[in-house]
Amino acid sequence: MHTSKGTLRRAFSLVLFAALLSACSHDRYLFIERADLNQLNQQLHQQQSRLETLAAVNQQQLDTLNQTQRYQHQEMSAALKEQSRSLAQLQYTRPPARPANPSPTTNQTSGRYQGKLVVGEVEKFFLATPGLIFDARIDSGATTSSLHATNIQPFERDGEDWVRFEIAHPEAEEPIVLERPLSRRARIIQANSEEAERRPVVELPFVIGDHRQSAEFTLNDRGHLTYPVLIGRNVLRDVMLIDVGREHVTQLPEGLKTPDSQEDSQ
Repeated sequence: MHTSKGTLRRAFSLVLFAALLSACSHDRYLFIERADLNQLNQQLHQQQSRLETLAAVNQQQLDTLNQTQRYQHQEMSAALKEQSRSLAQLQYTRPPARPANPSPTTNQTSGRYQGKLVVGEVEKFFLATPGLIFDARIDSGATTSSLHATNIQPFERDGEDWVRFEIAHPEAEEPIVLERPLSRRARIIQANSEEAERRPVVELPFVIGDHRQSAEFTLNDRGHLTYPVLIGRNVLRDVMLIDVGREHVTQLPEGLKTPDSQEDSQ
């Protein structure tokens, strides 16, 4: 009897011990789950913080970009307004058109703007020596004026460099021979050539409209071109304004001495 009681007591103790062990194991399992959950919550909070920070940075960059675009738009608008004002100041009233057939006896004053002679793309050009009238092309793209000349021969006179050349008479077949001191030699590069050409330069007196001047002209064969005379920037600068699209805007003054007028007076 005592033996069976002792056996029952031991069995109950074992069952109780097993239950305690099971409870301890179950608590530990719950503890680990809670720790993992806390860690996940912490990571989620960190991710949310990063997302909020990125959103704030993106919004700040967007605001900065919008502000920069507004500034650029304002600057462009101001620049356009300034250009419009400048263009308005440059505009001026074109000189009145001349009659289609002006009277040859009328002495008209050439049109001027702010003291500068207004010329067309083609004008009458009076070469004082030898007193001939040519059609001249007015071209602001040319640096130096040019005169059609042939048989160009340099020579020396009294220890100085001179040049002898021929120019075509606008109404006669016989050319006219001129001799002028050599001012210098200009280095010219043609558009269709890579090599530079050195052309003689002489100073010649001339008249366009009511403007009289002496200026440098390069001498070269312009026989393949339409006009024997080219007026470049060395004449136009600070003296003339080109009215693009018009021709023969000016009129030479009366009384210019030409070979024909000299023969008539004799």
